[in-house]
Amino acid sequence: MFENQFKEKNTVPDEKSIVETLKSNYIYLEEIRSFIADSIGETKEEWKYYGAKYGWNLKNFYKKRNLYFIGIYDGYFKISFVFGERAFNAIMEADIATQLKKDLSEARKYAEGRGLSIDVHDKTYLDDLKKLIQIKIKN
Repeated sequence: MFENQFKEKNTVPDEKSIVETLKSNYIYLEEIRSFIADSIGETKEEWKYYGAKYGWNLKNFYKKRNLYFIGIYDGYFKISFVFGERAFNAIMEADIATQLKKDLSEARKYAEGRGLSIDVHDKTYLDDLKKLIQIKIKN
């Protein structure tokens, strides 16, 4: 079973530990951060502890809205979004990987929207992630 690498409640993750845990895939986290800085502007990252089962996750806020959550695993990270109905419809019409659309359309619908989590082991979905972030901001 793959687990979040930051589960110790009293130890807030720092950048050095993220780099060490993600190894060569740290560059993809940095690419997402650079994309946001260049295209959206200022956002706020905040570490939140979600209990022993989920550990620490990095939340990213645009103004006061949640953009996404990131969990750090051994050699990769998982980025998770929640999309409302307008964003969901925009994603279904966008040029985004069929598998991601399928995963989102099959996700359980809650009052706040549908969740989508993507494991980032390589650059496969990097362009799609950038599109999803833009859709999240606009909707």
